[in-house]
Amino acid sequence: MSTPVAPSYDLKKGQLFNVLLATFISTIGFWAWTIVGPLAKMYAKQMHLDAGMTSVLVAMPIFIGAIGRIPVGGLTDRYGGRIMFTIVLAVSAPLVLLVGVAGQMNSLPMLLIVSFFLGIAGTVFAVGIPFSSAWYDASKKGFATGVFGAGMVGTAVSAFATPRLVQGIGYFPTHILIAVICAVTAVIAFVFLKDSPATIGREVTPLMPKIIRAFKVKTTWQLCFLYAVVFGAFVAFSNYLPTYLSNIYHFDANDAGLRAAGFAAAAVVARPFGGVLADKFGPKVISLISLGGVVILAVVTAFQPNAEHVYGAVFILMAALLGL
Repeated sequence: MSTPVAPSYDLKKGQLFNVLLATFISTIGFWAWTIVGPLAKMYAKQMHLDAGMTSVLVAMPIFIGAIGRIPVGGLTDRYGGRIMFTIVLAVSAPLVLLVGVAGQMNSLPMLLIVSFFLGIAGTVFAVGIPFSSAWYDASKKGFATGVFGAGMVGTAVSAFATPRLVQGIGYFPTHILIAVICAVTAVIAFVFLKDSPATIGREVTPLMPKIIRAFKVKTTWQLCFLYAVVFGAFVAFSNYLPTYLSNIYHFDANDAGLRAAGFAAAAVVARPFGGVLADKFGPKVISLISLGGVVILAVVTAFQPNAEHVYGAVFILMAALLGL
């Protein structure tokens, strides 16, 4: 009887550096993905949008950001995280510029179309999860994905920095700056990232058969539903919260962005803890705690409490639970 041969690679060499760098790249991707939401009030005023159309505009990047993760995840299996991070950020740069052009022209149709394709920036998450988890053994994959998940802080960066940059240097120069940051980040990914040695020489099967097999597994649909509820709620709140706070509590763009940034930051801080707790107690227990808490807090939010120390605490705690 033959003895199994131990892997010849050392995962510890470079694992933390690569996961942290991937987290930074994800932060920039999330910033690019969510630049429309913090400026929604400005778009609504300039283009005379009602609340419904403003919501549609804010939601446009989310569609491709969600659906596009399926093919991008499959392409990551084939070409590796280094290449796919580079492509996603490189493609995001001109899309950010086009958003700026559409806004400068006050063209709602163009802004809707370009914002839709801007969702490509959101697929950075589908690149980073397999990339990061491949750098760690099974017992620490929750930690790895939790650390990478902290890249969601890009939504906080967007909510806080984007309206302030627009106020400070102007609308179109802000989009030029963010596009340049995306392009530079793409170069950083290509030059400095390294795929885990655990993925080298791994057999890669065609994408469509894998998708079909996954669709036949009941757990796939259960996890998709859970992910849609939890991460979907985070993305929805992060993108729409500035508009919500402006409409309900009458904050200006900067103040609404600051509070939305606090929401996103709370989720980001909770993310690594969620990964560690899932490694220790199992993902089911942590998911139940998260969902139960969010349901209670959502009911409180529905009553639109007037005191900021009340609704502020509710939103922060909700963000932390969604971040788990």
